[in-house]
Amino acid sequence: MRTSVFVGVSLDGFLARKDDRYDFLTLNPGEDNGYEGYMSTVDSVVLGRRTYEVVLPFEEWPYGKRLVVVLSRTLKQISPPPNAVCELKNAPPKQVVEELERRGMKHAYIDGGATIQAFLREGLVHDITIGRFPVLIGEGIPLFGWLPRDVRLELRNSTSFPSGTVRSEYRVLPA
Repeated sequence: MRTSVFVGVSLDGFLARKDDRYDFLTLNPGEDNGYEGYMSTVDSVVLGRRTYEVVLPFEEWPYGKRLVVVLSRTLKQISPPPNAVCELKNAPPKQVVEELERRGMKHAYIDGGATIQAFLREGLVHDITIGRFPVLIGEGIPLFGWLPRDVRLELRNSTSFPSGTVRSEYRVLPA
């Protein structure tokens, strides 16, 4: 099963402000950052509790009918929006991937800072797409954290946009 990351960050590498706001990640109207095309390849989503809580109040559920696995060590239950397909798990990344594979899933989108970091630490990310937005925010929730070893990447493509955003697509090389 393929697992991948598609994220936007500030130029200094933050996914969100410390209070989980990501108001600095704004696109110019009509600018296609590739998200819709990417999501058309995804059949499942794995995200952490904080990301789930950030997207839960959205007017429109961003994951459609895809299976969404919410990882949490603290939540006992979740209340997803109507028509959302969500499951709560307290399991390590490898176990989550194995279960998704058994259920016939082919491509999981990994989202949320701590969740992305956990999957990277276990060598369970195949592709990373990063949109770097032209803003420095100084502090916030970092995209990357401690890793037990270097994670080597191969640049597949990089695209710049009129807004100054640069999207880079990487393949994670085997350890």
